Amino acid sequence: MLPRFFSLPQSALLFFLLLLTQVAFPQTRTEGIGPSNQYYPVHDFRDDFQVYDEVAKAYVPYIVEQQPDQRALSTYVDLESNRNYNLLVSTQQDGYLFINAALKHKLEAGKWYVFSIDSLYRAFRQPEIFLTIYGAPGLTNKQLFIGYPKSLTQKPVVLRDDNLSVRPRTFSVYDNFLSLGLLFLLATHTFLFSFYHRAFLRFYSLRDLLSLRAQEESFLISRPLSGTNVLFVLNLSFVVAYLMVFVQSRNLDVFLSRHLLGKQSLWSILGEFAILSFVAFITLMGKYIALEVIGGLYKLQSIINIHFFKALQSSMLFFTVLTLLLAIIAYNTTSTTWSESALLLPILIFYLARLAFLYIVIRSLESIKNLYLFSYLCIVELIPLIIGLRFAL
Repeated sequence: MLPRFFSLPQSALLFFLLLLTQVAFPQTRTEGIGPSNQYYPVHDFRDDFQVYDEVAKAYVPYIVEQQPDQRALSTYVDLESNRNYNLLVSTQQDGYLFINAALKHKLEAGKWYVFSIDSLYRAFRQPEIFLTIYGAPGLTNKQLFIGYPKSLTQKPVVLRDDNLSVRPRTFSVYDNFLSLGLLFLLATHTFLFSFYHRAFLRFYSLRDLLSLRAQEESFLISRPLSGTNVLFVLNLSFVVAYLMVFVQSRNLDVFLSRHLLGKQSLWSILGEFAILSFVAFITLMGKYIALEVIGGLYKLQSIINIHFFKALQSSMLFFTVLTLLLAIIAYNTTSTTWSESALLLPILIFYLARLAFLYIVIRSLESIKNLYLFSYLCIVELIPLIIGLRFAL
């Protein structure tokens, strides 16, 4: 038989005292974390910190009783699994924040710093980063959380990989590809200039582009699918593909899925460049087929070849000059801020200007009702532009 430690009256009295204690001294409850408690805690890194052990020559778990004087605490942060969340950092004394052994931010005492994990993912292009907080000794002065905002009033800190580094900066594989890509484009343009000199001078002539009197019997216009034209279309495909990879290298996503243009090895990027070049080539050649079909419906067969030639000629001039300018800016400046609007605006202006120019060219060559001509240009020029902007934005 089990002994009875408390009688029934004593148990009732004890229960009453516990209930009274809970009512008189309620436990404090943390409603949130971060600035003004505006974030719900998703993960606390308090038990995840590591310190460097000189004896083991490796990072070992941090134990407060054994390493009370440690000033630098480190941990791995999984970015890929915590998209759309924020990283919150705070120290009771002034300190410093390192990411992958590079100094990224000075931490002021008592101030919360909120970093968008999405921006970290775009900046470092790694599924995981190694984060170090350097400051006062011990763990009580440091707080690191992954949180979710209760509201959108707090503006996340967008972190760019352009701050002071305490180690030699490694070159991105994109830099290697962009240099090789420029040499490749120089080689293809040199080949065309040497072996197809007349066609090269014609395609890259601004004066010829702006001329409204197109020579229909010209070998470039009368045979749009000739070997010469196909080579220049292929060269334009290389330029467009290079431009896509260049934009992606500035942390501006060309595609919504990160499985496309998201690789980090040189051979992978070269493979994606080849795929993009093939897709661009098929698209440009498919446009001529679309022009033939739509032109047949509107009975405009006589201007199809001129339309295709003028569209190619303008695209070659614009995209070649744009790629050259962007490469010059990228290789001669280090503090340039790249944004989607800055790149989309000149492309949008070009396509609208080309649409108006093609209208003038076709109108001067063919006697056709404005309604038919406008409908034709909308289908083959304006609608693809609208669809492209829809996916880009």
